[in-house]
Amino acid sequence: MGYLALNCWCRTNLPSSPLGRRYDHPCFQNVQSTKLFLQFRADTRIYASKSSPKKVKKSKELQKIVNPQIAESSLDEQNGISDKPSPTDSVNNLESRASVAIASRSSVVQACTVTSAFIAFMGVIIRQGSHLASSQGWPIADCSSEISFDFEIWHLQLIAGLVILISFSRLLLLKTWSDFAESSEASNQQVLTSLEPLDYAIVAFLPGVSEELLFRGALLPLFGINLISATAVAALFGILHLGSGRKFSFAIWASFIGLAYGYATILSSSLLVPMASHGINNLIGGIIWRLTHPRYEKTDV
Repeated sequence: MGYLALNCWCRTNLPSSPLGRRYDHPCFQNVQSTKLFLQFRADTRIYASKSSPKKVKKSKELQKIVNPQIAESSLDEQNGISDKPSPTDSVNNLESRASVAIASRSSVVQACTVTSAFIAFMGVIIRQGSHLASSQGWPIADCSSEISFDFEIWHLQLIAGLVILISFSRLLLLKTWSDFAESSEASNQQVLTSLEPLDYAIVAFLPGVSEELLFRGALLPLFGINLISATAVAALFGILHLGSGRKFSFAIWASFIGLAYGYATILSSSLLVPMASHGINNLIGGIIWRLTHPRYEKTDV
């Protein structure tokens, strides 16, 4: 808009004004050159004399006609108004942008797939390596035989109990523990905002299957099928959940659910129980977050 307005102005070959600028105003088009020249000479005599309040005022009015932007900026400086952002404003802008900066859908799905594949690969290597070492007579527990993929009907009750326990515990902590609520919100906002409905199943069950394969299917039987081993593996599981906006409170929560999954694995001797519970809990948590939060303005990173 400003660019078009500037180009609509008509320029004439006029002498310089006392301020060193041209008279680029439409009202000067019909003024005779002789009168304008005389007026210019008169103005130079006026400005050569000692300045008075009236002359200063007249100079400011002429300056507004010649270049309004300069006059406005000078007036702002006199009034103590500055367009330069303060350091506090810059920090607030960065924090507001960071609060809505979310990962794109493709990057979330890709990162989830690659990470889950790597974790699952590590779990398979440990399980198969322990099986091979045990068959060769080494004093190492056979992880694949200690924790199998067998499934029985009563395992459904154990899975349902884990889902209810963890889901209600999460809701309770979100209401009572502000630090955990902020940590969980930062993680969910960054990861879940850009996802489509079907993507929630991917980011829920891929980590659920791969993480349980490594932690409860490989590390737990490797260290021993007991509560001490389950607690140590759960603590490692919680520590690895730090980062991406998640604070120490989230690591404590991850350790708690890791211990619950480990205890269920010991009771059932089946890896399907923690895998199913983990995936269902992830899915329920993601759906609840989506239903209780409006869509943020996306700023893909």
